[in-house]
Amino acid sequence: MNRPADRTADVSRQTAETQIRVALNLDGSGQSKLATGIGFLDHMLDQIARHGLIDLDISCQGDLHIDGHHTVEDIGITLGQAFAQAIGDKKGIRRYGHAYVPLDEALSRVVVDFSGRPSLHMDVKFTSGSLGALDTQLVYEFFQGFVNHALVTLHIDNLKGVNAHHQCETIFKAFARAVRAALELDPRSVGVIPSTKGSL
Repeated sequence: MNRPADRTADVSRQTAETQIRVALNLDGSGQSKLATGIGFLDHMLDQIARHGLIDLDISCQGDLHIDGHHTVEDIGITLGQAFAQAIGDKKGIRRYGHAYVPLDEALSRVVVDFSGRPSLHMDVKFTSGSLGALDTQLVYEFFQGFVNHALVTLHIDNLKGVNAHHQCETIFKAFARAVRAALELDPRSVGVIPSTKGSL
């Protein structure tokens, strides 16, 4: 099956708090170039690239002298905008994706629907308040920003976990795998929007 010629995007977002650029290729090989100013966030974004087979180039200059909130949330927003741009009219995609990912004692489940309706349901009780310079409360803000601008329904559940690093990593890996499945092109549905409404 032939792929669409281009499922890429290059989005910039400039505010008084952050200056962000996100470039991506949904049909990439998992390469990433990441410079957010928050090392653990870079590590998590790399999981999205590698496990989603998405080429990601993300740079951010944010007001980290205050805290990481604006940086993390705004990267989620800009990444969501880039996904929406790259996906286009959603013809031929599978639309739904899910994944379970373990890491030692931790296990997470992520389910995604590229529905056109933003909705986030996240049940995660992190066992630590921070991971390096990343406040674990901001993981929710990242995904809320993404959901609002990619226009997806997203369910994230950490089913087990003692180590917060493992909890977070399984979430991002499962997210990447679920997104990869949802955006895969269905050879039985070429050029068809996967909805009885005829639009998403």
